[in-house]
Amino acid sequence: MLQIAVTGKPNVGKSSFFNSATLSEAEVASYPFTTIDANKAVGHVISKCPCKELKVTCNPRTSRCEDGQRLIPVELVDVAGLVPGAHEGRGLGNKFLDDLRQAKAFIHIIDASGSTDEEGRPCEAGSHDPLDDVEFLEHEITMWLYGILKKNWNKMVRKALSEKLDFAKVIAEQLSGTGISLEEVAEAKKIISKDIDKWEDVDIIEFLDRLLKLAKPMLIVANKADLPTAEENIKRLQEKYENVIPASAESELALIRASEAGLINYFPGDPDFEIVKPDELSEPQLKALNYIKDHVLKKYGNTGVQQALNKVVFDILDMITVYPVEDEHKLSDKKGNVLPDALLIPRGSKPRDLAYLVHTDIGEGFMHALDARSCRRVSSDYKLEDCDVINIICR
Repeated sequence: MLQIAVTGKPNVGKSSFFNSATLSEAEVASYPFTTIDANKAVGHVISKCPCKELKVTCNPRTSRCEDGQRLIPVELVDVAGLVPGAHEGRGLGNKFLDDLRQAKAFIHIIDASGSTDEEGRPCEAGSHDPLDDVEFLEHEITMWLYGILKKNWNKMVRKALSEKLDFAKVIAEQLSGTGISLEEVAEAKKIISKDIDKWEDVDIIEFLDRLLKLAKPMLIVANKADLPTAEENIKRLQEKYENVIPASAESELALIRASEAGLINYFPGDPDFEIVKPDELSEPQLKALNYIKDHVLKKYGNTGVQQALNKVVFDILDMITVYPVEDEHKLSDKKGNVLPDALLIPRGSKPRDLAYLVHTDIGEGFMHALDARSCRRVSSDYKLEDCDVINIICR
């Protein structure tokens, strides 16, 4: 399952975001290091299901379909809060960093209201600049990788030169276990034109900055967007960084809980909600819902939580959803489940890639694939498109 890390300094709403995105029960408190061990739970990205277009009733196995919207599971990891100097062991240090190893992307939660200092301690609203938090987290992760490489750097260079090895492969081997691929290392290495024996520390850091953007891209979630001091900071963040989403994780969690209790109609990511049991709402509850409507939904169009999950998967990681089936006529698996699986796969993938994603044996026995909509064979070079329904034919 695709893994995404929820990161940030302490006390910015990481666990609230995690809970609202996964309906989990990670501990939430207003003091640093509430999260010590990484919490893991399943959230969902939302994609259009082809069931309505194809006029069938689907029977999902590992995902859900609600009124033509397919909820596809992804694993979220809520890691311990990061403070400046973590790569040197401050705070929970490398424990935080080790929890990031297998994540394919980071969702960086920051306090857009500026009401927590660089250590995650409460401070006067607006007194801390959240832009500083973006830069320090990227620096800490870069320096964590730098520490892994630097301790064996001279040995790696000598080995590559004496044995005439591809230095990208040598680096990739050293970073094995971090979820970083050889292809990503080779691409990032292009940024440094010097021969490897001429690389200085500044070159290694520049290379790693580039590598992180390729291997573990980041989405900034400007949390606590409903607070008065957040609005101007959000504008500044969006002017400086490409991927920034305003959010109110506490609002999302409140709406989901109210929906579960049958008090309102609300679906994750909706721009509004409908009160269905006004007589069962207390005055404080009604006041809270009106606050969310006025200060979050009307202002930003949504709470930002579901939008963050969708953006990191479909836009930043550039993934699409493909539906493999075993019977192209019934659009089902062997057990008769219609459109049983919705798989996330990188855009540009081909049928053989899908076959390997389904199962290694199917990938190794791959012969060709059929487009279930037309029941026609597609070429091996065909680039899969979002919402494709594909039958893989194997030996």
